Amino acid sequence: MNVLLTGGAGYIGSHVIRALTAGGHECVAYDNLGNGHAEAVGEAKLIVADLADGDALRAALKENAIDAVVHLAAFIEAGESVEKPDKYFHNNTIIGLTLLDAMRDCGVKTMVFSSTAAVYGRPERVPIIEDDRLDPINPYGASKLCVEFMLRAYATAYGMEFVALRYFNVAGASADGTIGEDHSPETHLVPLVLQVARGRRKDIKIFGCDYDTPDGTCIRDYIHVSDLADAHVLAIHAATAGGVKVYNLGNGEGFSVRQVIETCRAVTGCDIPVEDAPRRAGDPPRLVASSEKAMKQLGWQPRFPKLETIVEHAWRWHRTHPNGYA
Repeated sequence: MNVLLTGGAGYIGSHVIRALTAGGHECVAYDNLGNGHAEAVGEAKLIVADLADGDALRAALKENAIDAVVHLAAFIEAGESVEKPDKYFHNNTIIGLTLLDAMRDCGVKTMVFSSTAAVYGRPERVPIIEDDRLDPINPYGASKLCVEFMLRAYATAYGMEFVALRYFNVAGASADGTIGEDHSPETHLVPLVLQVARGRRKDIKIFGCDYDTPDGTCIRDYIHVSDLADAHVLAIHAATAGGVKVYNLGNGEGFSVRQVIETCRAVTGCDIPVEDAPRRAGDPPRLVASSEKAMKQLGWQPRFPKLETIVEHAWRWHRTHPNGYA
């Protein structure tokens, strides 16, 4: 297939391109490079353009004979979305509609959509299954859930085909250390902790130490970025079966913030000072996935499920690329 990846020059996008290319697909990255890096795309074609530009989107879809879209481009910071909901609904939801209309106009019926565990809000149970209550507690999760509703409507009305992948906490880097996570500013826990290990910051802040969890800190389900990428290859084939399918992607095991920090200490051999800080708005205490549905229906099986391996691969990337892609 010829696959267009919105946000293809980003952290997850670059790993998905590698997985799709290994699976025999031709990839085109469509990215405004606001957060992505041209170097991360490798040998795939890169179109530098904005998703809000419907004409550029239509040209990209037609000129490259695109068969399917992997829609990754989005703003993803839950805390920021509470402060700037307009930014998130405009970029994640309204521009998502622009993409769907461009696809429909060009006869591209198939999409794999990058959704999020944030659609569940504060779950009533863990591990979370796909049929559990959807009740996001921040605009980021709500903006993604709006798109999921749009997918269902477009599938019913226009015969389009979608798979929505609800990511849990993505971390790590390619096992060979050639591509990895490079955000500015960085907001994700694992690379932030590793910045302390590399002497780039003096300590790591723990936002909230009074949650109803064993050590008082938030618990999250960490998934290796390469395992996440593998699921997209399987999801493209599942999407062509029609309708809308939804899958959680996680490892089914939760780790607290303090446990992640301890793992980073063990992997790096570095002392990592911490500072307790107030809770952030929009943070649920516990998010852990059941990915049984993806395993059964897609045949997906994580290759790197251990937190230690995820941190080891991230550490390899950051040590060999101290300035990221710069």
